[in-house]
Amino acid sequence: MYKIFVGNKPIVLTTELEPETNFKNFSIDSVDINKVLAKLKKDKYGSVRLVGTDKDVLLKKFLSLLPNVIAGGGKVYNQKNEILFIFRNGKWDLPKGKAEAKETINFTALREVEEETGVTGLKITKPLEITYHIFKRNDRNYIKVTYWFEMYSEYDGKLIPQEKEGITKVKWIPETKLQKVFNNSYANIKLLI
Repeated sequence: MYKIFVGNKPIVLTTELEPETNFKNFSIDSVDINKVLAKLKKDKYGSVRLVGTDKDVLLKKFLSLLPNVIAGGGKVYNQKNEILFIFRNGKWDLPKGKAEAKETINFTALREVEEETGVTGLKITKPLEITYHIFKRNDRNYIKVTYWFEMYSEYDGKLIPQEKEGITKVKWIPETKLQKVFNNSYANIKLLI
């Protein structure tokens, strides 16, 4: 099962057809993605389920419905075991950004974290899960596919928000304050933490 978020509401890819309660079922083989997105905007639906018969091709079929944007990002820890967050578009988020031509996704993630936060000396400690969300730009919908990595840095210098990317704050957040961040964050980020 995969979850693709539209805001904080998921599109669930599944092979199991369940009776509809606060969600709507659609067949992935004949779905109109714009109709799905319209249904999700209505408050009465908490999610939408796209149902298919072959779990191995569900994600591939879904990713073919809209243009994809590939990104890399980091869940960065420091020596105090705090996590690095950015504040952009009125929400707390983890640093991430779009891959550039011919760079590896690992390099993208490291580059984007450094550019968005000013943190240097980053080391990838392990890959994390891939997240998916739909966003709109210039009246067109896209699926952002973000490859996440756990990272570590001993950097203790000044944090520098990349203002031209709309980032207004960069902050190391201790575990004890994560709930406050989650109250104003995205569902994808909550899953990663």
